[in-house]
Amino acid sequence: MASEKVLLLDGNSLAYRAFFALPLLTNEHGIHTNAVYGFTLMLQKIMEEENPTHMLVAFDAGKTTFRHSTFGEYKGGRQKTPPELSEQFPYVRKLIDAYGIKRYELEMYEADDIIGTLCKQAEDKGQQVIVVSGDKDLTQLATENTTVYITRKGITDIEKYTPSHIEEKYGLTPLQIIDMKGLMGDASDNIPGVPGVGEKTAIKLLKEHGSVESLYQALDTVSGVKLKEKLTANEEQAKMSKTLATIETSAPIEVSVDDLIYNGPNMDEVTAVWKELSFKTLLDKSEHITDEQTTTEVSFEIVDDINPSILKSKMAIHLEMFDEQYHTSELLGIALFDGEHSYFVSGSKVFQSEVFCEWLEDETKVKYLVDSKATQAVSRKHNVSLQGADFDLLLAAYIVNPSISSDDVATMAKEFGYYEVLTDENVYGKGAKKATPVLEKLAEHACRKAQAVWTLMPKLEEKLEENEQYGLYKDLELPLASILGTMESDGVKVDAQVLKEMGVDLEQKLRSIEKDIYALAGQEFNINSPKQLGVILFEKIGLTPLKKTKTGYSTAADVLEKLENEHEIISYILNYRQLGKLNSTYIEGLMKEIHDDDQKIHTRYQQALTSTGRLSSINPNLQNIPVRLEEGRKIRKAFVPSHPDWVMFAADYSQIELRVLAHMCKDEKLVDAFINEMDIHTKTAMDVFHVEKDDVTSDMRRAAKAVNFGIVYGISDYGLSQNLNITRKEAAIFIENYLNSFPGVKEYMDEIVREAKQKGYVTTILNRRRYLPEITSSNFNLRSFAERTAMNTPIQGSAADIIKKAMIDMAKRLKEENMQTKMLLQVHDELIFEAPKEEIALLEKIVPEVMEAAIKLIVPLKVEYAYGSSWYETK
Repeated sequence: MASEKVLLLDGNSLAYRAFFALPLLTNEHGIHTNAVYGFTLMLQKIMEEENPTHMLVAFDAGKTTFRHSTFGEYKGGRQKTPPELSEQFPYVRKLIDAYGIKRYELEMYEADDIIGTLCKQAEDKGQQVIVVSGDKDLTQLATENTTVYITRKGITDIEKYTPSHIEEKYGLTPLQIIDMKGLMGDASDNIPGVPGVGEKTAIKLLKEHGSVESLYQALDTVSGVKLKEKLTANEEQAKMSKTLATIETSAPIEVSVDDLIYNGPNMDEVTAVWKELSFKTLLDKSEHITDEQTTTEVSFEIVDDINPSILKSKMAIHLEMFDEQYHTSELLGIALFDGEHSYFVSGSKVFQSEVFCEWLEDETKVKYLVDSKATQAVSRKHNVSLQGADFDLLLAAYIVNPSISSDDVATMAKEFGYYEVLTDENVYGKGAKKATPVLEKLAEHACRKAQAVWTLMPKLEEKLEENEQYGLYKDLELPLASILGTMESDGVKVDAQVLKEMGVDLEQKLRSIEKDIYALAGQEFNINSPKQLGVILFEKIGLTPLKKTKTGYSTAADVLEKLENEHEIISYILNYRQLGKLNSTYIEGLMKEIHDDDQKIHTRYQQALTSTGRLSSINPNLQNIPVRLEEGRKIRKAFVPSHPDWVMFAADYSQIELRVLAHMCKDEKLVDAFINEMDIHTKTAMDVFHVEKDDVTSDMRRAAKAVNFGIVYGISDYGLSQNLNITRKEAAIFIENYLNSFPGVKEYMDEIVREAKQKGYVTTILNRRRYLPEITSSNFNLRSFAERTAMNTPIQGSAADIIKKAMIDMAKRLKEENMQTKMLLQVHDELIFEAPKEEIALLEKIVPEVMEAAIKLIVPLKVEYAYGSSWYETK
């Protein structure tokens, strides 16, 4: 029947794909769960999209199959299944049973053969078939009624193979895929094929001859002496390989398509498996679905104007924007909730209400918000300054659990037990918001978010108190959000003409370098094409290829840097790429972000994103402007004061992370070096190389600097060897000598890892947490990464805490001094201000004074500052 759809899944292949696509996950009992979780997500997605009437998951029964009698080494090269995956297969089967899906395996046969046989049965019945696997061998089953879905990267990227798609991709029919495997072999299954014949040659031969058998009947017509020799010498192997690659479509299975009728899952059993494996997100969604069915209608009132009686002394408030870029987005409306009643005002006309604006600016009126920074920025666009922000859902949830950092209130709310309908998809549909939704639906959606804030506030504040993080939230992140909102709203002036002139200059330099590269290569080619570049470098010029990709030679930056001494063309190519990226990403990118109305850039700081607590910025990212190249540094020339006779003033912490390290590890030598204001890299070189100060060479200091900062970031011997271009063994010795020279650092590292294993998390100076579930993983790589993270997060996170505290203190001091100076940007350890010239003398006094006193360490914090007519001139 045409309406029947049979869904056949390759259980082993999909479990493997899920396992390697996701990081290792464990539940509280230490059971690995990533393969089951990924399998579940794939299963749910495909079932939702295809709505099958019949289903089966096929599994391999064992290592030995009937193919081994043909070729004993079949699949002989496969690595042993990781034990972390093996332990999950029983749970995969348990999950399939809970879903009510038939599963089947057959001794001496593979999952492919079970699927192939059922495909044929379904074809004979005229049923539509969907096959899902990660193994392209199954594409041979594609017909007009059978589509083969092959998972590519990750667990959700799927390529759909139909006869027409196979024709378009390979120029072959589905059955010729078997012949192609016969000729080229398959390394993953240890099918030998014909040595020296790859995919391209196999396809060419099959287009000419149709099949392996026809090819050998017309072998004399094959052009190319070497190719003919290879084919002749391996005729039996080619035919055997084709046999091995052929899926059996009449296996003696004891199940038929009629047995596969699917009646839906037993959700009680499914959720029981999810609970056993701690799939919290899936459990939340299932409860969310249940709540959707039983939730009573939200009571709300749509008002055209705000009556003073609506505004209470405590209210939850939510601004619903058309998209996340709130600096330019349309304001769709504002929801208010007082604990009993919800109100919604559509559009931005709410800011025309004098009563509402006065209420917003009244600090005695308490406001609970989804995102106080966004609310501050949007309010200031309407010349209103938000006061009295007392709760911020995004920040509170982020501090409690940084791993759920998100701008999506729905994610936050579900994580902490609020299952009302909050997702934007509920209003806008799937995908991007494309049109303003119906007013009533929008109002309900926004009011639910305001109610979520009210409902979740006591839960989150209780959790913050329990974690001893309430001070971090209330005294640091919440007031900082208001400051960041103000900074974003003020923006920073950009001279577009400077950027345009730089763009013209870079284009000229790129054309000049292009000519030099063509001259060195002896021909013109597309420098931006890795394939063409690879041919020039490794075939024409004859450089040594260090790495190959599926499409040819690797020309990645790390590869080219290692070849720089072999030919002068390499330095030209590296420079060409750097200048090209500067032009496209930064010059052209920044030009697009300048607002027409004020000629300023209004970046958005992501305060609830990073696991270390550091701020990041987007639209555009002003923290990532490259400064190693002079051309990159010059981009800062375009950032100028917004008033005549004002200057840019920049102050940054000197070696703040190393000072934090000294504070935390209390190593005597490290502490003394900072207290006595020694050059820390010279001091390190003296101790590691056992030389006097005057004998420290520039190379020694450079190496010491690399290991100093490397230690902060948890560098490995491999990482250090790459940085210094030395052997891994030399790097390991260097790190060992460093740790011997600074025993307090080694003791700190060992202690922090022990603490992380005991608690499951590490903390910063202000008690910011980073959870590290992988710290006890049986997987060496995951465990090692978690250990390095445990060492460096308290350092990086504490540095973030310090500059955030400095920003709050600076904003307060500027206000106390009644100064016109504005804080414009934060770039990692640097603060950028604009100021009238007459305030510079006072700034030179108070900026280092405030920043150096932000948080007391056992070593002094040191701030360096400079000013000039542009950001560039502050360096």
